[in-house]
Amino acid sequence: MKADVTKNTLALVLRTDPGMDRCLGDFLRTRGYTLVRASTFEEAVAAVIHNHFLFSVVDLDGTDGLAFLQHLKTEGGAAGSIIVLARGSRIAEILGMLSLSSDHVVRKPFTVQDLEEALNNALGLSSRRSVDDPDARLHQELALWRSPKMREVRDIIEQAAGANVTVLITGETGTGKDLVARAIHEASARHRGPFVKVNCAALPRELLESELFGHERGAFTGAHQLKFGKFESADRGFIFLDEIGDLHPALQGKLMHVLQDGQFSRVGGRSTIKVDVRVLAATNQDLEGAVATGQFREDLFYRLNVIQIAVPPLRERPEEIPLLADYFLQRYSTLFGRDRVILPAETEQRLLRHRFPGNVRELENVIKRIVVLGDPDLRKGTLPATTSRAAPDKIAGPAWAAPMSLKDISRSAAQVAEREAIRQVLEQTQWNRVQAAKLLGVSYRALLYKIKEAEFDRHRAQRPGPGRGP
Repeated sequence: MKADVTKNTLALVLRTDPGMDRCLGDFLRTRGYTLVRASTFEEAVAAVIHNHFLFSVVDLDGTDGLAFLQHLKTEGGAAGSIIVLARGSRIAEILGMLSLSSDHVVRKPFTVQDLEEALNNALGLSSRRSVDDPDARLHQELALWRSPKMREVRDIIEQAAGANVTVLITGETGTGKDLVARAIHEASARHRGPFVKVNCAALPRELLESELFGHERGAFTGAHQLKFGKFESADRGFIFLDEIGDLHPALQGKLMHVLQDGQFSRVGGRSTIKVDVRVLAATNQDLEGAVATGQFREDLFYRLNVIQIAVPPLRERPEEIPLLADYFLQRYSTLFGRDRVILPAETEQRLLRHRFPGNVRELENVIKRIVVLGDPDLRKGTLPATTSRAAPDKIAGPAWAAPMSLKDISRSAAQVAEREAIRQVLEQTQWNRVQAAKLLGVSYRALLYKIKEAEFDRHRAQRPGPGRGP
C-alpha cells in the first residue's frame, strides 16, 4: 500500500459513496494530489502506519470514520490534517468529541467551493481573496438556490438575460433582488459592459436627477463642473434602478422618455445625449396599487414590467436557511479572522422556526453577530425571542431587534389605517362604491383596486350583509 513519491502529495480518503468518491477524486487529482483510498477502519489504520499523508478526508456516514478518528486521537498516526465530511446534525457533537477545528469540517451535501475552503484551511492556505471576489461570491450565492421557487427564478433569469428588454424585480426587503439583477447582467451578452446601481430612495429629487442624467457646469448653485450621469456611465451595459417605487413623479416622465428612445439631456443642458443601456428595476412596493392611486405612472409601469421576476421571501423557501447560514458562517469567519463556528442542531431548528421578516439580509446579520460574538447557541440576544410562523402580520421580537425599517413600519401602519377607513365608509354607504369613492376622495378605479387588494369582497361574501352597490 505504500506509495513511493519524492514530494508529499498523498491524500487518504476513507469510505465515501461512489458519486462522492468520483467528485473527490476529480477534485484532488486536478490539484496534483495522489489518492490512497480506504473502505474500512482496518484499511485506514494500515494506511497511516505505512504512509505519511499530507491530509486525510474522512466520511462520517457509518461507524468506520468515527472509529478511525478516535484511533488517531488515542494512538496517533501520520494522517496529516483531517478534513471531515459530516451532516449538519452531527457536526457539533463531532467537534466536541474529537477537538477538531471547525475550519476542517465540510457539511454534506457540499460544493466544490466547500472542499476548496476546507482544504485551504487544513493546509494553512489563504482563501480571503476568493471570499472577497464579487464574481466568485455571485456564483456561490446562486448555487444556494435549491428550492423549487428559486430554481424557477433562476430559469426566468436565464431566459430574460438573452433578451434586450426591461425587467422588473419584485419582492420584500432583503430577499436578494440585487443578486437577481447581477445574475441577469452576468448571464447576458452585455456581461463585459458596466453594471451601474442607483438607489432611487437614497437621494432627494434634485440630486437624484443630477445623479441619473448628469448636469452641465453652472446648471445650479454648486455645479462648478460638468458631471456625467449614471445613464452615461452605464452605456452599453446595465443600469439597475433599485427602489423604483420611490422615484419622484417628475423624474418618472424623464425616465419614460429614456426608455422609449434612449435619449435625454443633462440638467441645464440643451443637447440630446443618446445611450444604449438596458434597464433593470426593483421594488418592494405594490406598483400596481401605486398606479391605481396615481402615485406611479401607468405607462412607465408597463414599460418597466416587460418581464417580472418575483423573488419569494425566505419563509417560503426554508430548505435554503441551513445552506445560507453555513455559507455566511464560512464567509464571515474568514473575513473577520475568527474560528469557524458550527451551529448546534437546536440553533438550526430555531433558525428554521424564525419567520425572518427581514429575509436573507436578516439571516446574514444574525450570522454576522454569531461569528463576532462567538454565540452559536444564540444566548446573547442574537435572534429575537419570538420565532413562531403562526403570526405573519406581527413584528417579532423587541423593538431594538426589529428588522423592519421605519419606512416599512410607517407604510404598514398606513395600510392598516387606510383599509379600516375604506371598510367603514363602505358599510356607511351600504357598499355603494361610487358614493364611497367620492367620500374617500379617490377615483372609482382606485377604490375597486383597494377593495380587491384587501379582499373585502371575499370577507363580505362569508357573512350576510346589505346589498351591493354599483
